[in-house]
Amino acid sequence: MTPGRTPLLALRQISKYFGAVEALVGVDLEVHAHEVVALVGDNGAGKSTLAKIVAGVLQPDSGMIEIDGTPVTLSSASAANRMGVASVFQDLALCENLDVTANVFLGQEVRNRVGMLAEGEMETETRSLLRHLTVRIPSVRTPLRNLSGGQRQAVAIARTLIGDPRIVVLDEPTAALSVAQTAEVLTHIERLREMGLGVILISHNLTDVRAVSDRIEVLRHGRNNGAFSADASQEEILGAITGARSPSL
Repeated sequence: MTPGRTPLLALRQISKYFGAVEALVGVDLEVHAHEVVALVGDNGAGKSTLAKIVAGVLQPDSGMIEIDGTPVTLSSASAANRMGVASVFQDLALCENLDVTANVFLGQEVRNRVGMLAEGEMETETRSLLRHLTVRIPSVRTPLRNLSGGQRQAVAIARTLIGDPRIVVLDEPTAALSVAQTAEVLTHIERLREMGLGVILISHNLTDVRAVSDRIEVLRHGRNNGAFSADASQEEILGAITGARSPSL
């Protein structure tokens, strides 16, 4: 938390139930501009449910969401997008048979006055986005199927930047990547922070989390169970994840 500053995004006492299952109970979370906040916890802790609420895919049963201190309703993914929230989930939602540019603008294609695709404009914008993220890809016309896992993740992140979002949610962006590819993706996340965005990073990898995050928030059984700075020990964070320590909020 940053006293005295209005957070870019604030979740206040968010609860979500699936029948008798308590997925989230009274969860609080704040994210500021120029900040990477990691959300960690064991399987079933509620991380993905919270991410989907921020993304507008799910709606909370109670609680309040604020953007810039103003209560908002994220009734759908498109509503969240309009309010500056972009998300990358584990399936990436990319198309193997299309090239990099087509994937970056998938569903958001730019057309000229006569309704034709503005290929040149989209290529130029794609190069600019990849350059800002320090992504190394041979060509914006390279088919996605020819890219590594890390490069595909970078394309998915670049795609979120269409429409100038302010908040980006990344769900397990380094899962199943090599050490080198993971390092590249962490660099892209740092660039998002430098660009002034607020980033929610969901990950099981505490090494990655501690390398790139400004703050680490632990969920356990759908509840807040600790808030840590990135220099907290791995033992402290693991203690909160496993329940060996009490929350320090």
